[in-house]
Amino acid sequence: MIREAFQDLNRLRQIAVIAARHGFGELADRSGIWKKLGRREAVEVSPEARRASAAKRFRMLLNDLGPTFVKLGQILSTRADLLPAEMVEELAVLQDRAEPIPLEVVRAQIEAGLGRKVGELFRHIDPEPLAAASIAQVHRAETLEGERVVVKVQRPGIGERIRADISVLHSLARMLEAVVEETGIYTPSGIVEEFDRAIHEELDFLNEAVNIRAFQATHAQRPQVRIPRVFDALSGRTVLTLELLEGVKISQADLSRFDRKALAHTILEDSFKQLFEDGLFHGDPHPGNILVMEGGILGLLDFGTVGRLTHAMQETLISLCLAVALKDSDSVARILYRMGAPEGRANLMRFRTDIEAILYRYLPTTLGQVNAENLLRDLLDLAVKYRIRIPKEYALLSRASIATEGILRSLYPDMNVTEVALPYAKRLLADRYDPSHLQGGMMRTLLRLQAFADELPVQLSQVLMDLEAGKFRVNIRSDQLQQLTQALRAAALVAFLGLCASGLIVGAFISLSQTPGTVGGLAVLGWVGVVSSAMLVGAVFSWYLFAGRVKKVRLSRWLKPRR
Repeated sequence: MIREAFQDLNRLRQIAVIAARHGFGELADRSGIWKKLGRREAVEVSPEARRASAAKRFRMLLNDLGPTFVKLGQILSTRADLLPAEMVEELAVLQDRAEPIPLEVVRAQIEAGLGRKVGELFRHIDPEPLAAASIAQVHRAETLEGERVVVKVQRPGIGERIRADISVLHSLARMLEAVVEETGIYTPSGIVEEFDRAIHEELDFLNEAVNIRAFQATHAQRPQVRIPRVFDALSGRTVLTLELLEGVKISQADLSRFDRKALAHTILEDSFKQLFEDGLFHGDPHPGNILVMEGGILGLLDFGTVGRLTHAMQETLISLCLAVALKDSDSVARILYRMGAPEGRANLMRFRTDIEAILYRYLPTTLGQVNAENLLRDLLDLAVKYRIRIPKEYALLSRASIATEGILRSLYPDMNVTEVALPYAKRLLADRYDPSHLQGGMMRTLLRLQAFADELPVQLSQVLMDLEAGKFRVNIRSDQLQQLTQALRAAALVAFLGLCASGLIVGAFISLSQTPGTVGGLAVLGWVGVVSSAMLVGAVFSWYLFAGRVKKVRLSRWLKPRR
């Protein structure tokens, strides 16, 4: 326990030094890191950090802090509802690369993870890794049955290192919250807790295996898209064995050999099916995770990040898309407000006006000319401005949509998105009002109305009986009332401490006027009373002068680009 505490303090010192080197020294000072460490180290801001924007400095900071913080940055890059667009764009370029570990270590990790000798599991493992990241390393291999596979092996000790860093992150988040002005959208503890859950899911490869099986089930009848098969007998929490898909990444393929329009149509149609039929979508469909195989078949890779949408979420998306297409700023404002979780009461009129400006800026006369990337980012930035916390599924969908749009524009810029999307929109809208469909919105509405009609008489009777018996209560919540209550409690405490100090002073004077109880000619009880009363008066006076007057740091100041 003591050793872990020393390691945490040493890691905290490293973080403070690197943060100061990248221009975040004031934030480290205000958070009290140096006070906790005992002494402050003099650190000069690097020349590169002096010239860089806040977003770039933050990205360089995370990169220098190691794999845990690189993963944090990558997860934050999917949360455009938490950070401004410039910060999200910068974090999206973080590369999770690491020095490859030797094949002997890989073999030892496989044996430790699966509990058997490598020779009993694989006929051959390629010594050259396909990829080497901070959490895992990937190798080609061949099973005993002769099937070609890829083996994803977790690095030794990475779990313990990440857990130690997360412990430090939790402490750092609590210190930051004491000095950061923004709350709600920019809550450090909330971000760390979400990251903690996400990284622990990623450390358990069985979660990715579950995602892959779910995608296999939804894509069973889609021959143009391949999902790799999971080898259950060769997989565990730290080892994942998948079918090897033979192909070239779409970003590196010679597309002159393929029908670019057909590839773009396949990607777009599969994306809409994932959203509006499956309710399960790939959270990171960048070009490196899409393979082009023989016959124009597409292969999907890396299922560590997936999103899930309920039927209600799908309907909300359709309503939002229709409202955007019609430039109905009032409906867009209400849908965003309803789909999010506002931290307080937002001004819907101003929100609607700002949305209207965005829609007319980005929506031309035809939907084919829409710049979805900038439109989505500005809408999410606006939600952040009005302190509306968008659920992470929608934020993840925003990133996936932007990545998909980039691929489609590079493949076939003239693709008619509306032509592919319209059938799904019509189907979902028809389901909403189809009484024969158990998932239909009309049927659910009728059931809710029936339940409301059944419960209303009972609830009214309860209200009338409570009124008659004098038990009826109305709870009112108001920020002003809470502030008034806190002020009254503070005043009562000050008055109590003042009375205590007055009593001590009176008792001290009485004790000083009497000779018994002296030591060396001094009345001990009297002087104890004088010192105690002085301490109480000093504490009350300091509280009155300084409580609430120490300004917190505005985090958005560090998020703005330098001019």
